[in-house]
Amino acid sequence: MTKNDLDQAGAPRQQATDRKHTMTTAQGGPIADDQNSLKAGARGPVLLEDHVMREKIFHFDHERIPERVVHARGYGVHGHFELTEAIPELSCADIFQHVGKKTPTFTRFSTVAGNKGSADLARDVRGFATKFYTQEGNWDLVGNNIPVFFIQDAIKFPDLVHSVKEAPDRAFPQAQSAHDNFWDFISLSPEAVHMTLWQMSDRAIPRSFRFMEGFGVHTFRLVNAQGKSHYVKFHWKPRQGLQSVVWNEALKINGADPDFHRRDMWSAIDEGDFPQWDLGIQVFDDAFADAFEFDILDATKLIPEEQVPVRIIGTLTLDANVDNFFAETEQVAFCTQNIVRGIDHTNDPLLQGRNFSYLDTQTKRLGGPNFTHIPINAPKCPVAHFQQDGHMAMQNPKGRANYEPNSWGKDGGPRENPEIGFESFPEEVNGTKARVRSETFADHYSQARQFWISQTAVEQRHIAAGYTFELSKCQHEKIRLRMLGHLMNVHDDLAAQVAEGLGVDTMPDAAIPARAPITDLPPSDALSILKNGPDSFAGRKLGIFVSDGADAATVTALQDAFKKEGAMVAIIANHIQGAKLSDGTLLPADEKIDGGPSVVFDAVALVFSQEGGTSLAANKPSQDFLSDAFAHCKFIACTQAAMPLLKATGLEDKVDEGMPQIDEASAGDFVQMCRTLRFWERES
Repeated sequence: MTKNDLDQAGAPRQQATDRKHTMTTAQGGPIADDQNSLKAGARGPVLLEDHVMREKIFHFDHERIPERVVHARGYGVHGHFELTEAIPELSCADIFQHVGKKTPTFTRFSTVAGNKGSADLARDVRGFATKFYTQEGNWDLVGNNIPVFFIQDAIKFPDLVHSVKEAPDRAFPQAQSAHDNFWDFISLSPEAVHMTLWQMSDRAIPRSFRFMEGFGVHTFRLVNAQGKSHYVKFHWKPRQGLQSVVWNEALKINGADPDFHRRDMWSAIDEGDFPQWDLGIQVFDDAFADAFEFDILDATKLIPEEQVPVRIIGTLTLDANVDNFFAETEQVAFCTQNIVRGIDHTNDPLLQGRNFSYLDTQTKRLGGPNFTHIPINAPKCPVAHFQQDGHMAMQNPKGRANYEPNSWGKDGGPRENPEIGFESFPEEVNGTKARVRSETFADHYSQARQFWISQTAVEQRHIAAGYTFELSKCQHEKIRLRMLGHLMNVHDDLAAQVAEGLGVDTMPDAAIPARAPITDLPPSDALSILKNGPDSFAGRKLGIFVSDGADAATVTALQDAFKKEGAMVAIIANHIQGAKLSDGTLLPADEKIDGGPSVVFDAVALVFSQEGGTSLAANKPSQDFLSDAFAHCKFIACTQAAMPLLKATGLEDKVDEGMPQIDEASAGDFVQMCRTLRFWERES
């Protein structure tokens, strides 16, 4: 048995025994290897002649029109990037040369699996793609809110997406991975295990686009004016801090407001609360790459910030909502191949496949090769070339010359410019042409273990619960057990918690790793959300539930204190007209109680009169408002008159330190309490 007869876990690969069951291309040609792209050497670049990979991804890109096959549900915002530290020693890109330089941007956030009509709070990876309109052309940093990915080679991308999408025979489930097909694929693809820990963590259910990180995922190159190259990984660090929701909360938000993330971003920008991210870079050289425990070209791996610190070089500010959703957000075309002088690709096989796939996809979606003529995609620098005609052409070359070289002098159109033109880094490439996966890509469990031990106990519980929920939706026991076999290679505690949640009494055999995991990698605090929480409640939202006769001074004090903090405040009442406060004023409501559940707020306050508290205690939406806030570990400020509602929801004897009594004098104290976002002690 040869190495090619084994899958990535080291188990025998299933092979057809006759011509009838042999996989072929669309032309009928038998396929020998459907797991690896054709490369120049095990770690070399993917070759353009790989007709099997190109045909497979080409067909995948064209499966649907006009909706994106993946990242269909997105939301875009205009902004700008301002450089705070110049890096000419690393890159000759114009965007990185002068401190204070501002570059226009357009950023699109998205879910991956669901269609355009799916809900915002699906458990899913979030896309984080930014188009920089630089003076030397458009640069697209097309990333996610998770720094690693499921697969190592782009040839498997159609299979990954097919597995997570709705089943072709029944067209469900939609926008979720809790089903047999997805976990069947994952449990047969050990390289995906690391990514699933991130996916089962709260990273996959962010509170808002504003409170999540972004990553370029791949290793790229920075090249300076002298042609010297450094490797780089790109990071977006939210100035608002990190925050996610809990799973039960996500389910209820989807029911209460399936546009929750869209509405949140629109409202924040509309109110002048412009979200910001710092752009950070991890820069390293060949010596580090050679000494690093893992392959820098493997997209299922990250580089811990403790080993290569993130250097902040600029700030992205999103400050303008779109004027027309279709013209801008729907028609924006991101392509990983869109780079500028001073930035270059590497031989990462997933990145190289994306470079082909994105251009092909946008050409199909937007009707032809002229999608760069659409304003949202058009560069904001001079454009000159001999490309002409095609569907929906808005500009064509002027004059008699539409070719080059020509002898028409100044009237002959644009010419190449070696001084400022893009040149690929002259990396030496030498290898045997073959479909092969580098042996340096074979470790699938070590960084998954590192991610697990880097989490707080709260986050670990959530990850185990995520696996338990998802795998409980798999009808086939063999899939559940096979996945448990992988988790046993990650950490015994994780596997035990998931097994207990599934009711598995006898553990399966651990999956046989292709390479023995490294078990002494140190924790990395940067991988935890809760270890990187905010020190402010700014940008969050307080819901104040008021009754008729509520103390006006307390309500005003809460409004003033939280608005001073930079938070948003909404009033909830039993009627949309509002409530008449103790001073006789009518306070208009932003939400009626059954339309403004506590799940859409980050903290809540119950400000009732004695009569109002007694009346609302019998109101089911009011009971749900309180019980959900309690279950989701939110801080809950209550006046004494709210006790009947606590009693009606069974919480009278469960009052904890996260449920302070509120009055006019204590509003500021409640703000300070809410800066820690959740009272996690309640969960345990």
